[in-house]
Amino acid sequence: MHNDKINSVKKELENVFDGVNTLEKLEQIKVEYMGKNGKITTLNSLIREIPNEEKKEFGMQVNELKDLFNTKYTQIKEEIEEAEINEKLNKEAIDVTLPGTEIPRGSANMIERVIETLEELLMSMGYDVVEGPEVEKDLYNFELLNLPKGHPARDAQDTFYIKGEEYLLRSQTSPVQVRTMLEAKGEKPIRIICPGKTYRRDEDDATHSHEFTQMEGLLIDKNITLGDLKGTFEEIAKKLFGEGRETRFRPSYYPFTEPSVEMDISCFNCNGKGCNICKGTGWITVGGAGMVNPIVLKNCGYDSEKWNGFAFGFGIERLAMLKYGVNDIRVFYLNHDIRSLKELNRREY
Repeated sequence: MHNDKINSVKKELENVFDGVNTLEKLEQIKVEYMGKNGKITTLNSLIREIPNEEKKEFGMQVNELKDLFNTKYTQIKEEIEEAEINEKLNKEAIDVTLPGTEIPRGSANMIERVIETLEELLMSMGYDVVEGPEVEKDLYNFELLNLPKGHPARDAQDTFYIKGEEYLLRSQTSPVQVRTMLEAKGEKPIRIICPGKTYRRDEDDATHSHEFTQMEGLLIDKNITLGDLKGTFEEIAKKLFGEGRETRFRPSYYPFTEPSVEMDISCFNCNGKGCNICKGTGWITVGGAGMVNPIVLKNCGYDSEKWNGFAFGFGIERLAMLKYGVNDIRVFYLNHDIRSLKELNRREY
């Protein structure tokens, strides 16, 4: 009797999978035979009715039924899944001859690219990159840099004061140099660059902004000359504007350097012949520099009889405008449709 039930289920399995072509139907069959109340599963409950000497044989026959079902079930499932994949591939075939969709792209931030280029060059020359707070004390931003209260040069840096006249938004990155010299306590050489945001009360127009980016450099050691500064500037000019750039110094004045110079490069547009970019002079001013004023050295703990050095500074936006042919500084800060970036003249490094 029990063998009849096993044989009956076994015979059903010979044809139960015929015509099954969906996973849904296949799962229904699995529940019918292998589910909690399935035909094969319930055979196990009959084992208590079987004499002990026949239980082993009966159990083996039930397990054979399970193996038979699982084998056929797996085979049919793989066939259905493969058929579905092939059908999907046929329906979703890609015509590789169709033209692609152009995705508009912007470009790397020009300010960051200039900063990274300068950092890479100057770090290779032994400089460290140092940062400092944007909210500064008047002491570091002016006084220790030979700009005491009432000094006329302060008027040229119309400053954002925050709390009386003690705290302000830094008008230059020079306070980072001051802090670094004070930390050194006049006992060791310094070679640093200080990139960062600075703030002045300028009216925003095509060439001015109340918020702009500076990068200043400072080198303090023994027996440093203006020639060392000139050589450093030449390397910077060539890195940013090409190997053919010539450089020159012109006398200038800054309270924190003595002597002070304006740093010029030969015009990359006309090669010194004179054009609208260089205003007919053949030269373009890109920054200021000079030998560190002995008063500043003394204020920051250095013996000016033993130590000297140079400092230089660039407005990064100005360098980027010259390098990439941008004629309005506001381009760097306003939100533009990325398609407008195609109009900018990007010279490659």
